[in-house]
Amino acid sequence: MEDQLGRIRVVLVGTSHPGNIGSVARAMKAMGLSDLVLVDPQRFPAAEATALAAGADDLLARARVLTRLEDAVADCVWVVGTSARRRGHSVPVFDPEPAARELIARASGGSVALVFGRESSGLTNAELDRCTALVQIPTDPGFSSLNLAAAVQVLAYACRTAALVGDSGSAPGGGVERHATQAEMEALFEHYQRVLVQIEFLDPEKPRHLMRRLRHLYQRAGLTANEVRILRGILTHTERGGGRPRTGS
Repeated sequence: MEDQLGRIRVVLVGTSHPGNIGSVARAMKAMGLSDLVLVDPQRFPAAEATALAAGADDLLARARVLTRLEDAVADCVWVVGTSARRRGHSVPVFDPEPAARELIARASGGSVALVFGRESSGLTNAELDRCTALVQIPTDPGFSSLNLAAAVQVLAYACRTAALVGDSGSAPGGGVERHATQAEMEALFEHYQRVLVQIEFLDPEKPRHLMRRLRHLYQRAGLTANEVRILRGILTHTERGGGRPRTGS
């Protein structure tokens, strides 16, 4: 259980109030989570963060501060973004409990991430595009405002409960290939875009939503690292102008 919880990374994007960072650290430590990454926080380190951590200072001391979300999740095999609304995205949307079960399951095969956005505006569409799934906390429609640390506490508790129950869901077992990391997926998407422009299937001046739709399609598929290599091999062959078609036996 501790190994799986230790692989769940909490990523805070653009946090404006340092006290919220401290409160998040406290919520994480109480549930056995320890991997905290801050993307472009407005103020950190700060005395307010330390004061509200209330004993979780070690998490703050180990927290990594990065400038880009893609760097924060590059080595993750599954990334769940928190959002109060879908905003037209076609990736899977979970309630907290099933999201937690899936996080625990996939944590058996590598690091996973829970991504939280800004206090006032949440995650941008571009940031949500970096997520393989979304989670929504079913708050009262009449008052859906939820403090950042409270949202982290809800999902951290759901993860700990899933780990305690031992619901490993679709956890990869022996001999099963590992899922592709976000860095491998991003490299695939960049390769796709380059080739689609080359074969004039994609107009870079008028891209519409083609790349976003392809991104969501492959994110839903849950590709393994080997499947990504196969797709990139096909793209490389296409870049080189193809070759004589091979007849199957």
